Amino acid sequence: MAKLVFGLNQSLDGYVDHDHPAFIPDPVLFRHFIDDLRGLAGSVYGRRMYEVMRYWDEDHSEWNEAERDYAAAWRSQSKWVVSRSLKSVGPNTTLVDDEVEAAIRSLKAQLDGVIEVSGPELAGSLTDLGLVDEYRLYLHPVVLGAGKPFFAGPRPPLRLLASDRIGGDVIRLTYVLA
Repeated sequence: MAKLVFGLNQSLDGYVDHDHPAFIPDPVLFRHFIDDLRGLAGSVYGRRMYEVMRYWDEDHSEWNEAERDYAAAWRSQSKWVVSRSLKSVGPNTTLVDDEVEAAIRSLKAQLDGVIEVSGPELAGSLTDLGLVDEYRLYLHPVVLGAGKPFFAGPRPPLRLLASDRIGGDVIRLTYVLA
């Protein structure tokens, strides 16, 4: 049975913003993300996060070796997108437009390893359904003061499982339900 993990970059004050320059990973953190992606059983995205990640579907001439490695890992990975507004999705991707709870429960039962969920709103909905098993907060040394929070609402008590420094300034905190 697979474990559903919500992991995302976060500011010290609890906000996520994939466009903020402070979240650009240093080479060590980027390599961590590449290795993490390669090791996943798959990824579940909300529409907005999937549209951001589609950047990796096409090669860009200015990419360095690490960016090409990330794109290759992204393209080869199984992905599921939860959306009622999208009508089609890219390669290796399945659209989940209804019966979200049943679809995610089925994925967890069918796969082994880690399925990563991306997007705070989707993760919040899946947490409300009791489907998220672990949270990985990648804390960056920046205070945004506003934005979209990592947690979309109150959560059950959590227990710290691990803390790791990755790269120069990022701490990954791993939590499970208490």
